[in-house]
Amino acid sequence: MFGIERVELKTPDEVRLMREAGLVVVRALAAVQEAARPGVTTAELDAIAAAVITAAGATASFLGYQGFPASTCISVNDEVVHGIPGSRVLEPGDVVSIDCGAIVDGWHGDSAVTVVLDDADPEDVALSRATHDAMWAGIAALHDASRIGEVSAAIDEAITAAGEEHGLVYGIVEEYVGHGIGTEMHQTPDVPNFRSREKGARVRPGMCVAIEPMVCRGERFTQVCEDDWTVVTDDGARAAHWEHTVAVLEDGLWVLTAADGGAEMLAAAGVPLSAMSRG
Repeated sequence: MFGIERVELKTPDEVRLMREAGLVVVRALAAVQEAARPGVTTAELDAIAAAVITAAGATASFLGYQGFPASTCISVNDEVVHGIPGSRVLEPGDVVSIDCGAIVDGWHGDSAVTVVLDDADPEDVALSRATHDAMWAGIAALHDASRIGEVSAAIDEAITAAGEEHGLVYGIVEEYVGHGIGTEMHQTPDVPNFRSREKGARVRPGMCVAIEPMVCRGERFTQVCEDDWTVVTDDGARAAHWEHTVAVLEDGLWVLTAADGGAEMLAAAGVPLSAMSRG
C-alpha cells in the first residue's frame, strides 16, 4: 500500500470510492456557487454545502478537523484560505473562495473554487482565471512528471506567464500547499505551487493528490487572524484559490472532483483520461 516515500497508493476500487466522495463535493460546490450572490452570508452558503453532504450520506471532511467549526472554508477578498463561515454578508465585487471536502466510506475528496461576484474588478477576474489555469497546468504536468517538483514548476510557470500577460506580478502563497489525499484529508506528499530545488515524491500509479494553487494580486506574504484559522494577505491584496483531487492511474489521469472527470480540460492539454472514469 505504501511506497518508499511513504505515499499511500490506492487500488482501483479505492480510487472509485474517492470518486464517490469527489462527486459529493462537486454537488456541494455547485449548490454553493449557484447561491453565492450579494446579500447572502457565508454561514448561509456553508449550510447549503452541509445539507448536500448530509443528503448524500457523506461526512464533511472539514467539520471538527482540528477543531474547525464549519463544513466549508469560505474566504473573501484578502482572505486566502481557511475562512470561517459566519455572519459576513457578501457584497458586489467580492472575491469568494469556497473550499469543500467530503468523506465516503472513509475516503476523502477535496476541491475549491473561486467566485467573483457581480460588478467585479477585471483584475480580480483575471486573478481567478490565472489561478484556475495554473491548477490545470499542474494537473496536466502530473501525467508525464517523474517527480512532484515538475508539477510545482508547471504551476509556477503558468502563474508567472499569466502575470506577464496582464502586466502584473502575482504572489504565489508558499506556506500552504497541495497534498496527498486518501484515507486522510492531508497526506504525503506535499505539492508546492512554486518552483524549488526539491524534486519531491516520485509520481506513480495509485497516487492521489490535491493540487491547489493560492495566488495573490500583491505580495505572497500572509498571516493568520486571531481566530487561529483565517489566513489573510499581509498587504490586503485579494487572493484566489482553486483545487482538484486527482488520481494518477496506469492509463491516464482521473480528476475525481470534476463533474466530467476532467475530460474537457485534459483533452485540451493532450492528456489522456483514464478509462476507469468510464467504468
